[in-house]
Amino acid sequence: MAIKKDIQIQFGNNADAYVNSDLHKKGEDLKKIIDLTQLQGTETVLDVATGGGHTALALAPFAKNVVALDLTEQMLLKAEAYALECGHENISFICGDAENMPFPDEQFDLVTCRIAAHHFPKISLFLQESYRVLKKGGTLILDDNVAPENDELDFYYNEIEKKRDYSHHRAWKKSEWIHMIEHKGFRIEELCSFPKYFQFESWCSRMQLSMKEKQELNDYMCAATSHIKEYLEIKTDNILVQSFRGEAVILTANK
Repeated sequence: MAIKKDIQIQFGNNADAYVNSDLHKKGEDLKKIIDLTQLQGTETVLDVATGGGHTALALAPFAKNVVALDLTEQMLLKAEAYALECGHENISFICGDAENMPFPDEQFDLVTCRIAAHHFPKISLFLQESYRVLKKGGTLILDDNVAPENDELDFYYNEIEKKRDYSHHRAWKKSEWIHMIEHKGFRIEELCSFPKYFQFESWCSRMQLSMKEKQELNDYMCAATSHIKEYLEIKTDNILVQSFRGEAVILTANK
């Protein structure tokens, strides 16, 4: 699919930025994921769409072994080099599709997916595959940006994400995640939401936007209605966007 080629190009070109991103490397959500896993050191873990490998690295000290899966080969090479620098040797880096995983049934005790699912064009296939590769009683931990429940705000948030990153597919609403996950047979055990604050400059820089693209996005956000600006807490100095507020969820579901 064209969007998957876009993902490979976009993240291949920006692999260094994602490996070194403090938002991905040091986020409080990463600590929450570690707490939720309750790993005993005997488990086999799959981290889907591993990106810079930060989740795989965080879980590696607590698991028997970790498989880090990603669609983009350049990203995997950077993530693997970073893992070796950090001294982790129980992580395998495999190139593959989140919607068609190259693994047998019931292989993993835990599947994680952090800040990635908004790129998947067929989210139902990702959930279906996650269910398939998990052992009975295994756990899926999903962490991703979500859109507001209000339709106008939902459209606007997804629009600015697409303007920033053409490989963005959709940030889903919390209600949509609950419906889709339970529909696939999972039992949701916990869902927590938390705010995410984005600094406009670094948010754009990770995607290496041109000056023209950044200016157009800046102007679009400056022109938002007062309702949108208030909800997303878009901070400006009248002509330049400084920051805004998003939202994410961490969701735990058992097979």
